[in-house]
Amino acid sequence: MHTIPQSQPPPFELFGAAHIVVMVLTVAVPAAMSVVVRRARSEKVTRAVCVVFAALLAVNQVTYWSYRFVTEGALVFLREHLPLHMCSIAVVLSIVLLLTRARLPYELTYFWGLAGTSNAIVTPELTEGFPDYHFFQYFISHVGIVATALFATFGLRMRPDFRSLVRAFLYLNVLAAALAPVNLALDSNYLYLCEAPVTASPFLLFSWPWYLIWLEVLALGFFALLYLPVHLGRRAGASRIQET
Repeated sequence: MHTIPQSQPPPFELFGAAHIVVMVLTVAVPAAMSVVVRRARSEKVTRAVCVVFAALLAVNQVTYWSYRFVTEGALVFLREHLPLHMCSIAVVLSIVLLLTRARLPYELTYFWGLAGTSNAIVTPELTEGFPDYHFFQYFISHVGIVATALFATFGLRMRPDFRSLVRAFLYLNVLAAALAPVNLALDSNYLYLCEAPVTASPFLLFSWPWYLIWLEVLALGFFALLYLPVHLGRRAGASRIQET
């Protein structure tokens, strides 16, 4: 009796053709969404775009959680797949932002998503390549976060302010403090507080626990860079008003 060997998923190729297409779509998708809503100038169209994109993110995430629970069991699901990783939380925030257009979800999605999730798109923690399910699930989730932040900024014309930066950084540390006992109780590694992720990111330096301090510095630096164009744009606008 011969057993049929199971086919192995194709390996992920960093900066391969599929990866490059994904990075292009990360910018192209929110740009297209923004053009549609700004040209339509219709609340109905804007609402439809937001709801459809939120539904896509929600279905993708629920399917992923269900798949992990069924294939790996409840114990592994609790330890590894609860929506307590940064990107999982950012997906939920993105869905809430699209459906409510509320201020706080926007601020956190803007800073957490653009600073953290962008890096996860460029240097993903992924082994399966196109066209494996995990490839699609991973990038729909991560591209969706960045696309939501960009769409809200350029399509919905929302903007962060300096207090948004401060809140995003403070809430990030509150989240880390809240997840520390969870990791101890579940023997988990949410927010990568106990062990560094396996990634090709050039920003991940040092060993535990020193890389956590370094990530704090990086987060604040990236948040400042993300706020800089908004700050400069407001200063330029104020200068034009004064000149007139």
